[in-house]
Amino acid sequence: MPCLHSKAPETMEPDGATPPGAPSPTTAGAARSFCGETVTEPPRVRGMGWFFSPLWSPPSKTRGGRFGDGLESDQMEAWLDDHSDFTREYFLRRTSVLSGAQTPLPRFPRSRSDHSDMLRAAHHRRSSSPLTDTRLNISSLMDRLKPFASNPDWVYPVSPDVLGGHSPCSPFCPRSSRFSFSPCRPLSPIFSPDLPHSPHPLCPTAANAAPCGHGECCPWATELLRGGLGWMGSVAELCQGAVLHAGELLTAECCSLSLVKKDCGGRNTLEEVVAPTAPRGLNEVNLCGNALLVLVKGIMGCVLATGSPVNLRDASEDPRFNFDGDKSPQITTVLSVPIKNHSGEVVGVVVLINKRNSCDGSVSGFTNMDEKVLSNHMDVLGMVLDNVQLYESSRQEAKRSQALIEMAQVLSKEHHSFEVLLSKMAATIMPFTHAQYCTIFIPSEKRSVVEDQVSFSRVIHLECEELGSTCQIYRRQRDFRDVDPSHAVRTLVSTEILNISEISEESMKSVICCPVRNERSENVIAVCQLTNERSRDSDEVEAFSRYDERLLEDLAVYCGLALQYVQAEQITQERRASIEVTQEVLAYHITAAEQEIQALQEAAIPTVESLKLRDFHFSDFGLPDDLTSQATVRMFLDLNLVQDFNINYTSLCQWVLTVRRGYRNNVPYHNWNHALSTAQSMFAMLMATDQLQTIFSRLEILALMIATLSHDLDHRGVSNSYIERSQQPLAQLYGHSSLENHHYNLCLFILNNTGSKILSGLSAEDHRAVLHMIKRAILATDLTVYMERRKEFFSLAKKSRVSWKSEKQRDLLRSMLMTASDLSAITKPWPEQKRIANLVTMEFFAQGDKEKKEFKIKPIDIMNRENSTRLPYMQVEYIDDICYPLYKAVSRLFDACSPLLSGCKKNRQNWMHFAQTAKREDCENSCCVTLETHTNTEEETQAEE
Repeated sequence: MPCLHSKAPETMEPDGATPPGAPSPTTAGAARSFCGETVTEPPRVRGMGWFFSPLWSPPSKTRGGRFGDGLESDQMEAWLDDHSDFTREYFLRRTSVLSGAQTPLPRFPRSRSDHSDMLRAAHHRRSSSPLTDTRLNISSLMDRLKPFASNPDWVYPVSPDVLGGHSPCSPFCPRSSRFSFSPCRPLSPIFSPDLPHSPHPLCPTAANAAPCGHGECCPWATELLRGGLGWMGSVAELCQGAVLHAGELLTAECCSLSLVKKDCGGRNTLEEVVAPTAPRGLNEVNLCGNALLVLVKGIMGCVLATGSPVNLRDASEDPRFNFDGDKSPQITTVLSVPIKNHSGEVVGVVVLINKRNSCDGSVSGFTNMDEKVLSNHMDVLGMVLDNVQLYESSRQEAKRSQALIEMAQVLSKEHHSFEVLLSKMAATIMPFTHAQYCTIFIPSEKRSVVEDQVSFSRVIHLECEELGSTCQIYRRQRDFRDVDPSHAVRTLVSTEILNISEISEESMKSVICCPVRNERSENVIAVCQLTNERSRDSDEVEAFSRYDERLLEDLAVYCGLALQYVQAEQITQERRASIEVTQEVLAYHITAAEQEIQALQEAAIPTVESLKLRDFHFSDFGLPDDLTSQATVRMFLDLNLVQDFNINYTSLCQWVLTVRRGYRNNVPYHNWNHALSTAQSMFAMLMATDQLQTIFSRLEILALMIATLSHDLDHRGVSNSYIERSQQPLAQLYGHSSLENHHYNLCLFILNNTGSKILSGLSAEDHRAVLHMIKRAILATDLTVYMERRKEFFSLAKKSRVSWKSEKQRDLLRSMLMTASDLSAITKPWPEQKRIANLVTMEFFAQGDKEKKEFKIKPIDIMNRENSTRLPYMQVEYIDDICYPLYKAVSRLFDACSPLLSGCKKNRQNWMHFAQTAKREDCENSCCVTLETHTNTEEETQAEE
C-alpha cells in the first residue's frame, strides 16, 4: 500500500523541489533504512505510490507535448482517477522503459485465469519453504482471536471477490481514487506473494520502524500483504496498529477507531475498538476527555449514516456536532473516513484529530490528499478484516457442522433414559462453546403462568473442568441448590433467547438461555442454559457471541427432538403394554370354557360318512354347534394331520372351539357356518381325488385347512371399500386387503394363544413355511386378488398337462382352490343356495343402508335395497362373471371336482327360470334378451373371463 507522503502539502517547496531531508529521486542506488536493514534501490525505480502524489510532474518539457500539458493539477488528478486502467498501463510501460531490462517490473495479470496461475505458483512457493515467524500462521492466529474477530455480529459480508476483480498479487491496482486489494483465497486471512523491491518482513510496532516515505511502498500495508498479520493477537490489535500508523503518517494528535456491530434489533451500532490514543512519536496532548468522546461519537455516527468522509477544518464552526469550544479549545481539525468492505458497506469508522505541522508543530487542516491516504489505508484494513472474518466464519461453520454431526450421532443411538441422552448432547456442545456449565431445565407439566411459581421437574447440570489442553465434563446427580434457575424462568416465560453478561466488582458472569420447543405444538418444553464462557487464551469469563447463540439453538433443536423421541418412546411402551393387556383380555374371552373343551375332547367324533363331509352338497344348516366342532375335528383326523404333525388332541379341540368363538354371531353370512362350509369344500376336493394330495405336501394341506377355517375370523359384515371410506382403524393399519389381513392376524393370535398351539410340534423352518402359506391363502380370498391372478390360472387349465413342481404354480393353485371353497355356496342344492343368497343379500343391503346414511351416496346395485327385485338377474351376472369360469377351470384340471361345476350350472338355470317367471313392473326388454342369450349358449362357448 503506497503512502503518498509524510508531510502536509503546505510544507513543500513552491517550485516542487524536494523537501529537506528527503532522498533524491534521481540518485542511483540510493539506500533506505527499514527497521535497521538496508535495501538498495535500482536507479529511477519507484513504488507506484508516486503517481497519485501532488509532487509528480512530467520529467521533461523538451520532448514535446505530454499527457497532462495545459491541465491544472486537480484536473489532471481527476482525469487519472477516472481513467485508472489507462493510467496503470501507461505508468507500467514508462517505468519499464526508464528502469531498463535489469529491473523489470512484475507483469500483473489481467484475467481470472492469470489469477489462477499466479495463485498456484504462489501456493507452490509457500508450501516448498517453511513459514517464518513474521509470516501468517492461520491456525495460531485464529485461535488467539479476541471477541472482535470471533463475533459474527461485526458486519463483514462474505464474498469470493473480496475487493473486486483486480490482480490479487499487486497492492497497487488503482480503483478510482483508492487502492483496491483482492485476496488470492477468500478463506485465508491474508495471502500475498513476494513483491519486488519490498523489504524483509517488517514489524510495524518496532521503535525504529521508519514512517512511510514519499514514493516508497507503505511498510505497514506491505507487511500485512506479506503475511505480517502473524504478529498480531487479535483484530483489536490489528485495528490499533492501522490507526496508529495512519495517525503517525498524517501527524495527528489523537486517533480513534470503532467497528460496526448489529444490535438485537438488527440496527448498526458502533463499538469502540481503539480508544482515543496519541500516535507513536508524538507528545501526549491533554484533550478534554468527555468533550472528545462526545465529538468523536457524533462524527462517527455521521460517517456511519452517510458512508462519506468528514473533514473539519474548524470543528467549532460545524453545526452538525455538539461542540463546546469553552470546554475543548484544543480540538480544532478532524478527519474521519469510513472503513468499507468489498461491497461498499461500512464496517467501521476511524477518526483523526488535530493535524500537526511537522515544521513548527502548529495545528493545520487535513488536506484532500490526507483524506485519500487515510482512505487507502482503511481500504487495506477493511479488506483484511473482511478476510479475517470470512476465515473465522468458515472455521466456525466447520466447528458447528462437526457439533451437529456429533449430536446427531448421539441422538441416533439407543439410550436407556433421556437424562443420559440429554447429558451426552450437552457434553457434546460444551467444548465448542467453551462454557463452564451447561444446564437443561425441564419444567413441570402443570405450572402457573406467574413467573414466581414456575418450577422445574428435572434439572440436568454438567460442569467442565479444564485439565491442561483437554477438559473433563461431569454430570451432577443431585443437590442443585446452587444452580440459579432465574434466567431459565425468564426464558420460559418470554419464550425468547436470553444472552446477558453480569459484571460485578469481583467477577463477571455470562449466561445464555435458549427455549426448547415442541416441533408440533411450538410449546416450550425445556430450557438450555450455558454459563461462563471461558476465554481461549485465559481463564477469564467472556460474553457469549452470536456464534454461541447459534450453537445453543442447534442444541435446543436436538434436545427438542430427543424429548419428543423419549415421549414417543414412552407412549409406544405404554401402548405396547396396553396391547398386551388387551390381548390377555381377548385371549381370556375368546378361549372356550374348560367344560366345552373337555366335552369335545371326550366326545365320540362321528364318521365322515355320517356327517357327509365328502359330499360336495354338504350343508351345515340345522347342525348344532357341538356337532359342527366335531365335524371339524373329524376332517383333521381323516386327513391324518393330527398324526403327521404330532398335534396335541386337547390343543386341537381348544383351537377349534376358539376359532368358532372368533366369528361374530350377529353377522348374517360371514360367520362360523360359512367358515365350516368353506373348510368342508376344501376337504371334499382333497378327498375326492388322490391327485391333489399328491400335488400338495402334507404341510400345504395343513395350511389349507387352517386357512379355510380362519379366513373370515372377526368379519364385520362390511366390505373393504366401506372400511376404507369410513377410515376405520383397520384401513389405517393395513392399507389394502384390510379384512383379509385382519383375519390372518387374528388367526396367528389364536395359534399363539396358550393351549391352542397346534403348530408347536413343527420345526422352526416348517413353522415359518406354514404361516407364510396360511397368510397367502387367506389373502387370496380377496376377490380383487382373485381377479388379478385368475387369467394366469385359466391359461394353465387349458394346457393338456401341467407340472405342479414349481412353488409359484402350486401357490397359484392353492389360491384358486381357496376362492373355489369360499364361493362354494353357489354350488349347493337349490334350497341351500336360495337360503344362503338371502343371507348374503341381507348383509349387503345392511351395508348399503349404512353408506346412504353415513356417506350420503347411492350404493352399488348389489347393495342397494331398492334393487331387491333384481336379485335373480344379479345372481346370474355373479355366476357368469365370477363363479362359472373358475369352476370350469378347476373341473378341467381335476375331473373329480366336476360336481362343483354342475351345481353352479343348475343354480344358474334356477335363477334364470325364477327371473323369467317372476313378474316385474320395471323389467327392461334388453335385460331379458341378454338373459335368454346366456340361457341358450352352449357350455363350451361361455365366457371364461
